[in-house]
Amino acid sequence: MTSLIAAARGYRRLFALPGARAFTTGNLLARLPVGMFSVSAVVMIAGSRGSYALAGAVSATGLAATAVAGPWLARLVDRHGQARIALPATVVAVLSSLALLLCVRYDAPDWTLFAAYTGIAATPNIGGLSRARWAHLLRDEPGALHTANAFEQAADELCFMLGPVLASFLTGTFFPEAGTLAAAVLLLAGMLLFTAQRATEPPPRARSTAPSPLRSRALLPLLACCTATGVVFGAMEVATIAFADARGQRAAAGAVLALQAAGSCAAGLAYGALKPTGPRLTRCLAAMAVLMVLPWAAAGTGSLLVLAGALLVAGMATAPTMVTAMTLVQRRTPADRLNEGMSLMVTGLLTGIACGSAAGGWAAEHVSRVTAFAVPAAAATLALLVHGVAEAAQRSRSVPELVDARSITDGDRK
Repeated sequence: MTSLIAAARGYRRLFALPGARAFTTGNLLARLPVGMFSVSAVVMIAGSRGSYALAGAVSATGLAATAVAGPWLARLVDRHGQARIALPATVVAVLSSLALLLCVRYDAPDWTLFAAYTGIAATPNIGGLSRARWAHLLRDEPGALHTANAFEQAADELCFMLGPVLASFLTGTFFPEAGTLAAAVLLLAGMLLFTAQRATEPPPRARSTAPSPLRSRALLPLLACCTATGVVFGAMEVATIAFADARGQRAAAGAVLALQAAGSCAAGLAYGALKPTGPRLTRCLAAMAVLMVLPWAAAGTGSLLVLAGALLVAGMATAPTMVTAMTLVQRRTPADRLNEGMSLMVTGLLTGIACGSAAGGWAAEHVSRVTAFAVPAAAATLALLVHGVAEAAQRSRSVPELVDARSITDGDRK
């Protein structure tokens, strides 16, 4: 009971900061469509053109364009400020989604769907923008920043859980374009509210003299870990859908996957209530590697209900891992490249999701529906190994520096 009260106080203190509630409301409104656009586009295109292959290809094109454009857009945000860049970029993304809707509605050639949906890459990384605001507001309070990062990760999980459900409801209840239309309205309204809170916006920085985060030895291992974690997400989603489909329960796959997101959301909020002495990424990755074996074992029972319980438990490892990774990114990235650094992590995550979806689908089709769950388990183990090797390399580099410092001290004494 005491821990629950302490957790509530920690989150209450965050939102007592001037402007925090307003920019968080806008952030949540703008973040929800991120989980809606892809599902809405697939349903809309497949329903009109009768081809899931075309719908999937258009969706994948938008994802690839986002991965390429994201870091470049974040660099502009760092240099010119959130309101000056994010709002115009949002307008471009909204117009792109509406262009796709019109192309589908009026039966335009297939190539126009790809051209229209590419503009969705202009969607700002709203989670990164919000984390940058917390990092600015709580720059001298690492404990409170940890809580804020945990809240942001829980919000990610909540929006990724509710977005597809809302999109499916709208497209099925009203008309095929309803999901895309609602997502566009929510994105624009949320970003207008978010960027209107100028008092909490980090100040723009002049052109950075710091090297690109891609050249940072400290950030590259984190990028690899985020990519591997994305493989966990992508492979688990496809493997679960394939498993449910093989048992004639494909409609239940969404609810089962929602349990994984719910477990992650709850764990993220609980993790935010803790006050760790420092980021413990090794422990988080180890926990994820162990817990990702559970869905693989549960699938072996042939029961979707058992798998649902395993996913609920396994999901509890993902949010703490992402919270800790993002905290390390904030610590290791120069302030004038913070949005760029976090956007690179999101790019790695999206790339991993795409690779994981492909690997999980291949395993489900060519090996077995149960073996497909070995892909996320292997990806989680790979993330742990990459981080372990990076930590060992960092320690080996620091030893000569320590020896040199001691030699200099001894020489001075002589």
